[in-house]
Amino acid sequence: MGTTLGLPVLEACRALFDDEQRVLAARVPVLAVDCAYGPHERQRLDLYRTSTETGLPVVLFVHGGGFRVGDKGGAESWQNAAVARTMAEAGFLGAVMNYRLLPDARWPEGGEDVGLAVDWLSAHAADFGGDPARIVVIGTSAGAVHIATALKLCPDLPAAGAVLLSGLYGHTPLDDRDEPYYGPNADYAGRMPREAVAATTIPLFIACAQFDPPRFQAEFLGLMQDRLERHGTMPQATIMPGHNHYSMAMHIGTADRRLTDEIVAFVKSTAT
Repeated sequence: MGTTLGLPVLEACRALFDDEQRVLAARVPVLAVDCAYGPHERQRLDLYRTSTETGLPVVLFVHGGGFRVGDKGGAESWQNAAVARTMAEAGFLGAVMNYRLLPDARWPEGGEDVGLAVDWLSAHAADFGGDPARIVVIGTSAGAVHIATALKLCPDLPAAGAVLLSGLYGHTPLDDRDEPYYGPNADYAGRMPREAVAATTIPLFIACAQFDPPRFQAEFLGLMQDRLERHGTMPQATIMPGHNHYSMAMHIGTADRRLTDEIVAFVKSTAT
C-alpha cells in the first residue's frame, strides 16, 4: 500500500482485519457506554473489562483522524474500540474516548479533552474496578498529538505512562492540512508539544510504522533524539515492520500480537 494516506488505504486496512476484529467485538462486550467527561456531545468515553478483580490498571485509547474525523467505535464499529477490548482481555480496564473535532475544535482543545478524560477516570475508574492511580494513555496519529498536548498543558498529568503511535510533536514544519486546527498564522512551533514530550518524566513508549509517511518517521526520530539528549537514554520504542500509518493501531486485537504484547508489557511495568 505504500506510505500514502487517504480513504482507499484506510478502507483496505480495515478489510484486512475485519473478520478477526468482529470476533473480538463479540467476545468483549462494552461495560459502560457514553460516560460524559465533559458537557460537549463528543466528550464521551466507553469502558471495557473482562477481569472480575478490582484495582485494575486503566488504559485509555485516543483515536486518530487528522483532527477532523474519528470515533470511539462500539457495537456497530470495531475500529478504535478494539484497542480498549484488547486491553480488557489483557486484564486491564480498557477505555476509549471521543473528543472535539474540526470544524468546532481548535488547538488546544484536543489536548484539553484528553486531560478531562484522564481526570474523569481518576475520579470514577474505581467504580468500574480500575485503579485511578494507574492510568496509561495510548494515542495514535492525532490522538498521540492530543496526548502530547495534554502533557504540554498539564506537566503533572495524572498518568502512569503514555504510548505515542505515529504522532506529530514539532520536529517537522506545519502541514497545510493541519492549519485549520492550529490556526492561520499561528505560532506553530510555540503550540507544538516538542519540549513537553522531551521533558516529561512520565514513562513513554513510542512507535512508528515501517510504512508511515516520511513526516511521521522524521517526528519519531526527532523525538528519540530529543529524549536521548535530555535524559541520556532513549525511551522504550519500536518501528513496526510491515505496517503503515493506519494498520499499526487497527491491527491491535488480531493474531499479530507483536505490538500488543509490547504495550501490555509496558502497561504492566509502569502501572504496578
